Amino acid sequence: MKRTTLFASLAAFFLFASSAAFAFHCPADMAKIDAALAKSPKLAAAQLADVKKQRAEGEALHKAGKHNDSVAVLAKAMKTLGI
Repeated sequence: MKRTTLFASLAAFFLFASSAAFAFHCPADMAKIDAALAKSPKLAAAQLADVKKQRAEGEALHKAGKHNDSVAVLAKAMKTLGI
């Protein structure tokens, strides 16, 4: 019984820790995107629009607590920007 309780406690801890790590990752990614956009990257208008849309979507997902989804969307924007 003690082993099961210990396992459940550890699983909950690691789940929380990974969520917290992604929560702090989102703002860093958004800052990288903002810095790259401030340098007026040479992208097609459609690509620039997609990056801005993904940046906004990533922030909305972060605020909604959906950090895994936020990181994934922000990664697409960073890939387009080459960062």
